[in-house]
Amino acid sequence: MSEHKPASVPLWQQLQAVAQALAQVRRGVSGTAALESVPSALRPGVQALLFQALRQLGRAQALRAQLASRAPAPLPDALLCTALALAWDLDNAPYEPHTLVNQAVEAAKKTRSLQMQANFLNACLRRFLRERDALVRATDADVYAQWNHPEWWVKRLQKDHPEHWQDILRANNQAAPMTLRVNTARISRDALQTDWENHGLLSHPVGEQGLLLEQAHAVRDIPGFAEGLCSVQDAAAQCAAQILLDGLAPLSQPLRILDACAAPGGKTAHLLEMLNDKSEVTALDIDPQRCERIAQNLQRIGRTAKVIAADAALTKTWWDGQLFDAVLLDAPCTASGIVRRHPDVRWLRRETDVDKLAVIQKNLLKQLWPLVKPGGRLLYCTCSVFRAEGENQAKTFVEHNTNARLLPSLGHLRPQTRTTTAVLTDNLQGDHDGFYYALFEKLPAP
Repeated sequence: MSEHKPASVPLWQQLQAVAQALAQVRRGVSGTAALESVPSALRPGVQALLFQALRQLGRAQALRAQLASRAPAPLPDALLCTALALAWDLDNAPYEPHTLVNQAVEAAKKTRSLQMQANFLNACLRRFLRERDALVRATDADVYAQWNHPEWWVKRLQKDHPEHWQDILRANNQAAPMTLRVNTARISRDALQTDWENHGLLSHPVGEQGLLLEQAHAVRDIPGFAEGLCSVQDAAAQCAAQILLDGLAPLSQPLRILDACAAPGGKTAHLLEMLNDKSEVTALDIDPQRCERIAQNLQRIGRTAKVIAADAALTKTWWDGQLFDAVLLDAPCTASGIVRRHPDVRWLRRETDVDKLAVIQKNLLKQLWPLVKPGGRLLYCTCSVFRAEGENQAKTFVEHNTNARLLPSLGHLRPQTRTTTAVLTDNLQGDHDGFYYALFEKLPAP
C-alpha cells in the first residue's frame, strides 16, 4: 500500500476532477488538454491519480462489467472506473480502498450531475469491497484487464515483437522516471551530478549525456535548468542528435541541418549544443504555438535556430533551395513507445491510426529526401514500437530510393524500466522509452 501524504485538498474533490478528465479522454481529448481545466492547486494530485487510473483502466472496465450489467452514463461511469482502477490492486493503491470508495461516493454526492447516481455508485463499490478477490479472479483471463491496453494493440505487439511483447506491455504500465540531458558543451555530466547531490537530488547516469533522477522534481527546483545546463529528455530521444552527427563531418566544420518536425525543441537544442556557432539549424513545425515553445526552449540554453511554422511535406512553401548536410525527421506517429509518460495514448489511438500515420511518414520521407546533399544524411525516427512506423518504413524507403544507403543505426528500441530483469543486447542500457531509428546516407550520383 503506497499511502499518499495528506492532500491539501479533499480527496473527493480530486476524484471528482479525475473522473471529469477521464470522461474527456474517453471522448478523444488528450490527457494534457483535459488537465488544463483543472485548478492549479489540484493539478499535481489529479494528474498523478488520473495517470494511475489510465494505467489500470482495462482492469477497471472489466470489473465494472462484473458489477453493472449496463454501463452508466459517461461521467458516473468515469467516477466508478476511477475508483476501481485506484482500489483494485492493494499493493499499489494510493489510498486504502475503503477511503477511495467513501471519497468517490462523496464526490458523487457533491457533484450536481452525479447526485442521482450516488446510491448506484455506492452499491457497486461496496459490493466490490466485499467481493474484491472473486471479482478480480473473474477478470484475470480478460486480455483487456490483464494488460490494460486495447486488444488490437496487444495483438499488434504480439505480431511485431513476438519475443518481447509482454515486456513492452509491462513497461508501459509503469510510470516513467524524470530524465534530463546534460548540456556537455557547458558542464560535464559528473560536475552537474555532483552539484545536484549537494542540493539533495540523487541521480544515475543513463546513455552518453543523461541523468535519471531518483525522484521527479519541478524543473524550477533543478539546479542548472533555468541556466540551460540541462533539459528534460528521455534517454532514447537523446540518441537522435548523436546518431545524426556522429561521423558526419568534423564538428568544427559549419553544417546546415534541418529538424523537420521539431516541437517542442528538445532535439533541436541538442543539435545546437553539439554543433559549433557557425552551423545553421532550421527547425520546422506545423503548429505556430508549438514553434513558440521551440523558441522558448532555445532561449533558455542560449542558442538560436531558424524557426519556421510550416508543413514539412510542403517544401515549396518554406525551403530556400539550399541543400542540407543532414535532416532529422522525427515523424508524427502513434506515440506507442512513450505510453509510460502518456498513459492516455493507448486509449486515444485507434487501430486505423497506424496505417494513416504510416502514409504521412512515407510522404515526409519522400518530400525531404531531395533536400539532402549527396554524401549527406537523413535520420528517420519515431517514438513508436510498431514496425509499420519503423522497420517497414525504412525497408520500403531503401527499396524505392537507389541513392539511399541504410547505415548502422539502433532500429527498434523497446521501452525499458530500471526493474527490467534482463537488459538485452539489442536495446540501450538503462531506463528509456520505445523509439525507432534509421539513418540513411545519400549516395553521390554515378
